Amino acid sequence: MLDFKLCDLLKMALLEDIGCGDVTSEALVGEDVLCEAVILAKQDLVLSGVTIIKSIFPCIGEEVGCKVFFRDGDWVSKGSVIARYVGKARTILKVERVLLNLLQRFCGIATYTRLMVEKLKGTDCRLLDTRKTTPLWRILEKEAVRHGGGSNHRFGLFDGVLIKDNHIAVVGSVRKAVELARSKVHNLLKVEVEVSSMDELEEALEAGADMVLLDNFGIDELKKAVSLCKGRVLCEASGGINLSNVREVAKVGVDFISSGAITHSAPAVDLSLKITGSEGG
Repeated sequence: MLDFKLCDLLKMALLEDIGCGDVTSEALVGEDVLCEAVILAKQDLVLSGVTIIKSIFPCIGEEVGCKVFFRDGDWVSKGSVIARYVGKARTILKVERVLLNLLQRFCGIATYTRLMVEKLKGTDCRLLDTRKTTPLWRILEKEAVRHGGGSNHRFGLFDGVLIKDNHIAVVGSVRKAVELARSKVHNLLKVEVEVSSMDELEEALEAGADMVLLDNFGIDELKKAVSLCKGRVLCEASGGINLSNVREVAKVGVDFISSGAITHSAPAVDLSLKITGSEGG
């Protein structure tokens, strides 16, 4: 099912770029011209997107030979050849931009995640992603987080209870929200609640929450919160966490840190596709 959905997404992405045809390549390159092309890493990076590299041509019914030299999650040094294609030049040229756009995005997420995870070494804290992902590409963006060494939070609204500030605003209180969730959802689903103060934290603990999300707590508040949660519930810190402060937060003793930045703000990596030879035409 994933393959089917992925092919649909790739076809739509290519249609957006190609439209009724690649007029430049069709004017300059003969239909039967063959070429060899490579994907080059122009910076150090963590690879994510091997599925895209291998499937983009088969998804549009084109026969292009493909060899990938690294695996997802591998550290790739600047100047390395990530993959090689052999096939019709027109076909490779019309796919180039979409292919690189996607790879630069997914590798960017994996690379930024790896940098964050490295900051957590020596602590017991794990890095989680969020739902702040590109619509329709969540599966591959969350996969990129795993390739970078991070862990996935819930995938969507359907696979975990996370009571947030707007739920509490509608229901009326943290306690009532937790109690309602406890009474209505399956007993195997854990109930996590977002709190923004020590008072709300105490209310969540008394109501029987399984896990708490400490939203935008300062370091001193986090220390107090972790002390209160210890041995009772798992605690997750979130809000404004990035490379510059993630280690400081982790050293407080939280079980998890969730960061939207690893998906919504990860810088794209620098990749290129280069034609290394051609024949025919």
